Amino acid sequence: MMNVVILAAGQGKRMHSDLPKVLQPLAGKPMIECVLDTVQKIADVSRTVVVVGHCAEVVEQALENRQGLEFVLQQPQMGTGHALQCALPALDPAAENTLVLLGDVPLVQPETIDRLRAVAGDGMAILTTVLRNPTGYGRILRQRGRIVAIVEQKDATEGQKQIREVNTGIMLLPTARLAGWLSELKASNAQGEYYLTDVIGLAVRDGVRINSARPRRSFEVEGVNSKTQLARLEGIWQDHQAELLTDAGVTVIDPSRLDIRGTLVCGRDVTIDVGCVFEGNVELSDGVYVGPYCVVRNSKIGAGTRIEAFCHIDQAEVGSQALVGPYARLRPQAALSDEVHVGNFVEIKKSNIGKGSKINHLSYIGDTDMGSGVNIGAGTITCNYDGVNKFRTTIGDNAFIGSDTQLVAPVTVGEGATLGAGTTLTKDAPQGKLTLSRAPQRTIDAWQRPVKKQ
Repeated sequence: MMNVVILAAGQGKRMHSDLPKVLQPLAGKPMIECVLDTVQKIADVSRTVVVVGHCAEVVEQALENRQGLEFVLQQPQMGTGHALQCALPALDPAAENTLVLLGDVPLVQPETIDRLRAVAGDGMAILTTVLRNPTGYGRILRQRGRIVAIVEQKDATEGQKQIREVNTGIMLLPTARLAGWLSELKASNAQGEYYLTDVIGLAVRDGVRINSARPRRSFEVEGVNSKTQLARLEGIWQDHQAELLTDAGVTVIDPSRLDIRGTLVCGRDVTIDVGCVFEGNVELSDGVYVGPYCVVRNSKIGAGTRIEAFCHIDQAEVGSQALVGPYARLRPQAALSDEVHVGNFVEIKKSNIGKGSKINHLSYIGDTDMGSGVNIGAGTITCNYDGVNKFRTTIGDNAFIGSDTQLVAPVTVGEGATLGAGTTLTKDAPQGKLTLSRAPQRTIDAWQRPVKKQ
């Protein structure tokens, strides 16, 4: 078993934001949520402890839906070693190791953590990387290839500053030795803080072997301290997501203009045009085409369906061989069956649309159960809200609803019924019959159009 400690107490002054640094969004979620997603995929985690400090209540509230977290307050913030001292009472003493992660290093992957655990053996392990420009990072000091210390930038000599192998801040420590090592930390450094990296020297003294591993991708260990770094890492992550899609056979028209803010699962022969945003959990089945500048959130799209440009689809489900858009909006609990057509400037909410039905333009369908083969004329509105309560509309198979019709719920349109254009339906329309409500049309012969006076 293993403890996990996530250091999330920092303020992040360079963000110039009231939002704590670890809550700054990356790929559509707070950075610390990205770290927690990785932790969820790691086996044998005994306890997950989050060390909070700056805006502690805000961070805890943001994570209140996460199960199994223990929060520890670090106040004041006196370095990474002090943070682990604060976390020590919350750890499971029976856990063999304690993994230290950073809330502002959001993209470390589960397989990298597995590799770190594999090299640790019965000692400890540090995740390191090699940088062209290591300025600002703690340098890894080795003797005969073995790690003997980590020296921080501000405490390094000129010679040590030339070392390019650096500490990422992610390390795996033997739990049984932590209390002893942490009690020996001193704040005798340029920052006046208790460095967790000083544990390395103590481990060497005690004969504990220190091993290291490196991530396969450099972005996994990139830290974020400013909006500039955040934007850069966002771009790197989106490029990586696009690469994974194209490697799997998805046609991404322009990988540099794709945003995935969650999980996107694609079948075979899926095409995604430019400027699309996918949020939450989205599933695109075989042969789906998503046109330019669409936003799809927590939705499923069936095989062979075309989503034309500028559509917004949120918590909806679309069947196979359907046609949606352009400029359509599917709101939560919109469920479209196979071969449904939804055209431009159509909004559907909390409605079931039967197979082959068509709502081609300028209509609002809400709280409706619609059968198959229904035709909805332009400008049709289901009036489902009386200012207090919502009511449902039922439309039977093969009904034809004329243009500019209002269906005042609760109301039922029978199977095969026809509603004449301009009808305001307040009572049920019987099946197979024509129902309409119109004021009589008149022509006034003596009427003259007013003329503007000079």
